[in-house]
Amino acid sequence: MLSKINFWKEATYMLTPPIRTITLGIAEPHPFNSGVIRRASDLLQKASERFAEAGYEVQTVRLSTRPVFDDLADWSSSALVDYVRELQVMLDDVGVGFCSLGTAQAARPDFPLERIGLIAEVLASTSALNATVQLATAEDGMRVEAALAAARVMGRLAHETAEGFGNFRFAMLACVAPGSPFFPSAYHAGPASISLGLQGAGVVAKALLSSKESNGVPLDLKKASEVVRAMLIERASPIITLGQTIASVSGMAFGGIDLSPAPLGEDSIVSALEHGGYGPIGSSGTVAVAAALTTALKGTGLPTCGYCGLMLPVLEDAVLGKRWEEGLVSTHQLLLYSAVCGTGLDTLPLPGDTDAEVIAHLLLDVATLALRLNKPLSARLFPVPGKKAGERTEFTSPYLTNTVVR
Repeated sequence: MLSKINFWKEATYMLTPPIRTITLGIAEPHPFNSGVIRRASDLLQKASERFAEAGYEVQTVRLSTRPVFDDLADWSSSALVDYVRELQVMLDDVGVGFCSLGTAQAARPDFPLERIGLIAEVLASTSALNATVQLATAEDGMRVEAALAAARVMGRLAHETAEGFGNFRFAMLACVAPGSPFFPSAYHAGPASISLGLQGAGVVAKALLSSKESNGVPLDLKKASEVVRAMLIERASPIITLGQTIASVSGMAFGGIDLSPAPLGEDSIVSALEHGGYGPIGSSGTVAVAAALTTALKGTGLPTCGYCGLMLPVLEDAVLGKRWEEGLVSTHQLLLYSAVCGTGLDTLPLPGDTDAEVIAHLLLDVATLALRLNKPLSARLFPVPGKKAGERTEFTSPYLTNTVVR
């Protein structure tokens, strides 16, 4: 009986993949009053209810805003911090647990780098807010000196937030445009909009398993790409149609869907990738498989936004965390894979005493790849407080898996 129940749950999941996030981009500039937040919250609640009525699991709803450091550029540091704390109260009042403050556009030569340090204070004193630092853009190139400031924020968050979890809400960006639904990279520009992000690892896994040869021969990568593409179109199209209807009825733009197959725990994108028959991640052929999946993600012809690439977050994917612990993948291998697929370096557990200069150098590597390849990449690194290389993490958050620090 139990196996029948599990089969039914799996079949239902494949027909209606979870929606990781409905993200509403707020058009108004900072500072917000409570009315702006309440109206946005009401719209998100109605959108979530519509998707639930259609049979979809909505995991989170989120608010994305214009970059606060641009809107409040003439505010003092103390006034800005006070405002952000007031914003947290507004979010608590309406029950919104995720809100982006936008990105600090540090690649711009006129951006004051001393403002970056405020991000640590802001995130350490709030729970719903996310922020990022944009280190490189195609227009301005890379601002090398901003890397160390961003690295110091990561170091402070590691030691000034419980379990270092503040780094879950902070990242370095490079060549990342507004409009992504996924956090912490989301920030907004233009009219109010709704964008969607899927938890689509299971969809990719199902597609690859359906085309797997019974004799153990590795998948033909062109065929695998075509099968994944077809299944993404099949599963995502009704979600997009409903999202477009909701946006239209609400007087908002539809920002698109990010098809990046976000994993969560045992719902693993690495497990899906390994169905290709080229061995565990880290084996020869991993780059080829990753590239084939990315071709599928970017070739659907659907209205997309954000990364639309392979996400490889070590602390959010249970199988990847295991491979990391086994030594099959390393920081630089993940950086290599990001050249053909995903989001950069995501939730890497580092020793808690990692020097800020070492972190800054990693950020520069990611930003350089983004510029050279003209693609969006980010780095969300986790110096784990009190842990040394070889020791296991002990996170209690339901969003994170545990593995070894390296």
